[in-house]
Amino acid sequence: MDYSHLAPTLLVEADGPLRIVTMNRPDDLNSVDDDLHEGLRRVWDLLNDDEDARAVVLTGAGRAFSAGGHLPNFVRSHTDLAVRRRNIRTGERLVRAMLGCDLPVVAAVNGPAVGLGCSLATMSDFVVMAAESFLSDPHVRVGLVAGDGGVVTWPALTSLLTAKEYILLGDRIPATDALRMGLCNRVVPATDVLTTAKEIAHRFAALPPQAAQDTKRALNAHLLGSANTVLNFALAAEFESFGSEEVAVQATEFMAKSGQDPKEA
Repeated sequence: MDYSHLAPTLLVEADGPLRIVTMNRPDDLNSVDDDLHEGLRRVWDLLNDDEDARAVVLTGAGRAFSAGGHLPNFVRSHTDLAVRRRNIRTGERLVRAMLGCDLPVVAAVNGPAVGLGCSLATMSDFVVMAAESFLSDPHVRVGLVAGDGGVVTWPALTSLLTAKEYILLGDRIPATDALRMGLCNRVVPATDVLTTAKEIAHRFAALPPQAAQDTKRALNAHLLGSANTVLNFALAAEFESFGSEEVAVQATEFMAKSGQDPKEA
């Protein structure tokens, strides 16, 4: 399977029966720009078609797993309806494609996983977190409806009350708390995250493939059912919230703090 067209923002490397998928925008903490968003949408179908693949490891280059949405896109989505529509549609297709991937996916959360990055982690089938990493979904705090993976997966992984607390308030969830809450499976030193994730993925890869893949499909039918119930409303509401002044103000302030010019978005 040829994954080269996804580079350089998304790298896919073979490790025997594993495919190591790396979000590769380390200078921007693997924030999801247009190219990475589109790559993350497409890669799951490619992995399904990869006859030699048996399991996937998803990670981020550098010191973050993913900082989530790319701030210039927030500004563009506020002012440009076509951009907003494309981003929302890509987000919907990404969620459905990832949840529909037949191969077991192990997230190697090597650093902060925020917003969409947090959703990518919790839509995986096994989550290994670095001890100093954290999860956070700050959608609501910046004026956005939490329209993507968190509202689909978190109520199934933890209690509905807990999901409401952390999705509405956007507080950080340290790795040890994520383990206690059921949002990750292992917490290890940062130096061991990728090694541990590969070890688990190799165990998945060694299983009889039809039994493993169809059992995963049966289990993920619960999440896809949730997606069918939740996504249409949540993403339509997120589309609307991108037009709010809160989003424009928050994005502009964040970009100014990081030395970016909002006029160049």
